[in-house]
Amino acid sequence: MTPLFPLPHPLLQGSCAVDRSLTPAVQAAELVGLALLVPTLLWLHRRLGDQLPLRLLLMAIPVLAFELFTAPMWDNAHLGRWAYLYRDVSWVLTLGWTVLFLAALELVERALPHWRFLPRFLLLLALLTALCVPLEGALVALGVRGYAPEVRQAAVGGFLGGVPLAILYYLPVFATLVISTHLYWRWALAGPPLLPMRRIRWRRGLVLATAAVLLFELMVEPMVQNQGFPSWGNLYRDINLVMTAVWVLVIAGTALVVNRVLVLQPMAVRMALAVVVASLLALPIEVGLYQAGMRVYGPSAEANFSGFSLAFSRAPVEIAFAIPFYMALVLATIRTWEIVLDNRL
Repeated sequence: MTPLFPLPHPLLQGSCAVDRSLTPAVQAAELVGLALLVPTLLWLHRRLGDQLPLRLLLMAIPVLAFELFTAPMWDNAHLGRWAYLYRDVSWVLTLGWTVLFLAALELVERALPHWRFLPRFLLLLALLTALCVPLEGALVALGVRGYAPEVRQAAVGGFLGGVPLAILYYLPVFATLVISTHLYWRWALAGPPLLPMRRIRWRRGLVLATAAVLLFELMVEPMVQNQGFPSWGNLYRDINLVMTAVWVLVIAGTALVVNRVLVLQPMAVRMALAVVVASLLALPIEVGLYQAGMRVYGPSAEANFSGFSLAFSRAPVEIAFAIPFYMALVLATIRTWEIVLDNRL
């Protein structure tokens, strides 16, 4: 299929089997990155002290979960054979995102401690977008970053310097999911006292859940197609209101179970159970829709599958791993914003 927007770099043709060999240009860029990483970590250590390892871990886990979930959408090449964790998912890029996000978050929180949460968070998103778009362009120019054919075909507005303009949407959503998840677990494990949720505010919760699901679905839309759903429910391309409602109902059912069973338990226990419950509810739905031909994964996603299937189905085993990643990010994001509203932060 001829691309809608011709791109300058051959890596952008999209391939699952990326070239892992380290090029001189990328090696030089990694040395520059290391030279920036060391003082940034020292600066973070002066401000966070013994909390730094925990903060890094709580940022790295959602970054890695996001990268694993969306791996078919991107190609990461030429980072050196030692730099990869799984297929083309690289710990080098994970570390870079982690330190950059944590440093930006710490900078904004320390510089503007008296600002309300929402304007401070919006400023943080703007700062990260301003920093990350040029970095993404540099990765493309170096031949590191590539995009799957499905991403290129779905790119609204085309490309600028090899980078899809849709990155202006992808980056804020990525940052919102990662930082919200980081904040939830930071508050759960070492944060200030927060007001407990006395009852479920269903209307607000459904609005937050719908927003989180739609934002995530819109971003990963090139990776999986919804087919056979009623046409009246189409919101954008193949994003369907019925499919969105299914995931929102799964989240609502999870909230009902957790609120009834573990309402007085620590935040970490409640979230861990919520991810388990939501995944158990969502997995058979996703498998059933896949087998019915209503959830169709694109060629790049299929190329990333190992070939193993779930028991008693022909659905790829990767679904059983992707759903917990998805739920962990979405549920923590929803709960973080509920905490913000409940505590008037």
